[in-house]
Amino acid sequence: TAGTTAGPVSWRPGSRCWRPPRPMTALRCNVSDLLHHPASRRPERIAIPGSELGGTAGARLSSAPLVVDVMLEQVPDGIVVHGTVAAEYETECSRCLVPVRDTFSVLVRELFEKAPIDGETYQLEGDEVDLELPVRDAVLLDLPFAPLCRDDCAGLCPVCGVDHNKTDCQCDLNPPDARWDALSALTFDD
Repeated sequence: TAGTTAGPVSWRPGSRCWRPPRPMTALRCNVSDLLHHPASRRPERIAIPGSELGGTAGARLSSAPLVVDVMLEQVPDGIVVHGTVAAEYETECSRCLVPVRDTFSVLVRELFEKAPIDGETYQLEGDEVDLELPVRDAVLLDLPFAPLCRDDCAGLCPVCGVDHNKTDCQCDLNPPDARWDALSALTFDD
């Protein structure tokens, strides 16, 4: 019965049971106005702290705003979302380990439908689209795998660790392999 259910619950029209509400995210958009008007469209602009979306092992989004600027468009199959996502990431240079902070913008174009094709389209959940997964997919694929502080970064010396962008060292970068030292004592008679 309704009075004995523990925790937050919601009643959905046409449903015969109580169900917990879907988790709300800042990237969830109500599209009921589009679903009931064929070929309708509307712009949507959402800004959230980039750090809320997370990152990868190599780079993470900064707390600067992640801006989703998209057009939502009703099509016979569902809702098409197309536009851009812009954000700022912070990480370390993969060669010299200095902090790197840069901005990027990535295009997003996805289809939300009631019966999504696994790995190709996203779920249209009633009258809502949740942009979190397509935005996360687009952003994480666009983050640099091996970021550089600059294109001509010389990196660190593998022997002494000095930053070659600031100074040079006299380390031998190709030392002889000690396993072959015995061969240097060999002499050949002509």
